[in-house]
Amino acid sequence: MIGVMPVQQAQHIADDAGLDLVKISPTAVPPVCKVMDYSKFKYEQAKKEKENRKNQTVMEIKEIRLSMTIDVGDIAVKTKQCLKFLEAGSKVKVSIRMKGRENSRAYQGIKVMEDFFTGLGGKAVQDKKPVAEGRNITMMLSPSKS
Repeated sequence: MIGVMPVQQAQHIADDAGLDLVKISPTAVPPVCKVMDYSKFKYEQAKKEKENRKNQTVMEIKEIRLSMTIDVGDIAVKTKQCLKFLEAGSKVKVSIRMKGRENSRAYQGIKVMEDFFTGLGGKAVQDKKPVAEGRNITMMLSPSKS
């Protein structure tokens, strides 16, 4: 902490020390600067970013497609597959593509989605409730915390 001074004087101090004058907060009044080795600073920043990327977990989105006329046995198979995805920690997008006259009966597709969700037995949380958007009905599920 040297204090408030003109830029030329701060640059002179940095040059005498063989370091760089780096503006930390250039929009502040007066601007906040630091005397440091800039290349070393950039290296440390890159190292921190790399470490953060390594520790970051990417949430994968899996998709399960149903149909409006799906049978009970087929729903059981899809439910089992969905539970496998959820236990692996992935989010699941459940979708129904309506064809022909099914567009006028979107409520049936929403009912199929709700039945599918109840079949999961509380092992999933609805991020997005079943919604008809054009020719598709979609619902987003994520693993429950418990």
